Amino acid sequence: MPDLTIREARDNDAEGLIALIGRCFAEYAGCVLDLDAFDRPLLAIASSFAAEGGEVWVAEREGRIVGSGGYADKGGGLFELKRLYVDRSARRQGLASRLLELVETAVAGKGGTAIDLWSDTRFIEAHAFYERHGYRRLPEMRDLADPSNTTEYHFMKELAG
Repeated sequence: MPDLTIREARDNDAEGLIALIGRCFAEYAGCVLDLDAFDRPLLAIASSFAAEGGEVWVAEREGRIVGSGGYADKGGGLFELKRLYVDRSARRQGLASRLLELVETAVAGKGGTAIDLWSDTRFIEAHAFYERHGYRRLPEMRDLADPSNTTEYHFMKELAG
């Protein structure tokens, strides 16, 4: 990843993040951004994550955002992995693993004992990625009632103490 820069996200990254996630969603039929509701935090991503006790990072290549990932504090040692996306052009190069490692290291540094995440049932490759990194799929699922008609699987990883 020598041509990539990973840095903390800023609120003015909105346009690049929206473009990244829009490209990722476009790979799945019926999956769309909902900037009026569910995806509204993208408009001020750093502030949004900070309000949830978290952090978020972006990866850039030649000034274009090609990856993102962050976490939110859910309390009691539980944190949630959120907004882990990698552009097709940057996949299979270790970027998602690097972003996940940043999240897990930050969460461990805050005394986190576990990380959970919710992932659209359509994101099959992402599920395999999470499982390779020690996340296990839990039995519960949730429906978001959003414009994408999203149903999500729940994943969890206990952190070594």
